[in-house]
Amino acid sequence: MKVGFIGLGNMGAGMAANLLKAGHEVTVYNRTRAKADELVKQGATAATGVSDVCRADAVMTMLANDEAVESVVYGDQGVLARLARGAVHISSSTISVALSERLAADHASAGQRFVAAPVFGRPDAAAAGQLFVVTAGAGEAIETATPLFDAIGKQTFVVSETPKAANLIKLSGNFLIASVIESLGEAMALVAKGGVDRQQYLDILTSTLFGAPVYKTYGGMIADGRFEPAGFAAPLGFKDIRLTLAAAEDLRVPLPLANLLRDRFLTLLAHGGDKLDWSAIGRLAARDAGEEGN
Repeated sequence: MKVGFIGLGNMGAGMAANLLKAGHEVTVYNRTRAKADELVKQGATAATGVSDVCRADAVMTMLANDEAVESVVYGDQGVLARLARGAVHISSSTISVALSERLAADHASAGQRFVAAPVFGRPDAAAAGQLFVVTAGAGEAIETATPLFDAIGKQTFVVSETPKAANLIKLSGNFLIASVIESLGEAMALVAKGGVDRQQYLDILTSTLFGAPVYKTYGGMIADGRFEPAGFAAPLGFKDIRLTLAAAEDLRVPLPLANLLRDRFLTLLAHGGDKLDWSAIGRLAARDAGEEGN
């Protein structure tokens, strides 16, 4: 397929590279041109603007937030104005439910197709083509996009014909991950202050009741205090929790833990944690216990 790809950050670069490996004709665009250079070496074409990317069967966007997505979709040179009728916009960005709903309506009005396809997995999984894709949209649009999902992921979950459902699942999943990070951090702070080695404690947890990858990955980062370079930066985690709360408010679903997590991220950022991985909230409990730096 002819594919346009917008957003070559920690996740997008690996995704675009795997589209190339799968034999697709890929045109890439990123605000910082240097990030496209490595992909050009692998066979991609670098676009000078968003409109150039839209000369494709499908355009994928993998951007940081609602504002970034809106900046490339709307306007005279944006995806909405330049994508051909019948072509599909695949949004893999973690965006608000409200924006996903708006994009679906606006693309339909323009005679285009819209598929929400957020992913679960960190940058190493993106580079390895081992992401989990959660997708929603019209059946024929998802069928068109499936070869692209096969290139970037190990499994695809089709959840609804309404795109916003996939975004809600993604936000709820990130809420659960953040909850695991916070609870791991609190438990480690407790045992560490009681003289138990964090790594030994983690080995016990992950060898018994908590063998899921999320406990192993984030538990190791918390135990080691290894939060740089950030695979998923703290401001993005803060953003996702706020988007989860916004969706919950709209649906009138109380989320007490999400409110706690919002404050934990805000505390981390207030102490200069902008460049840290979002898992750094897992060390706040140790600081609160007077164990900071240990």
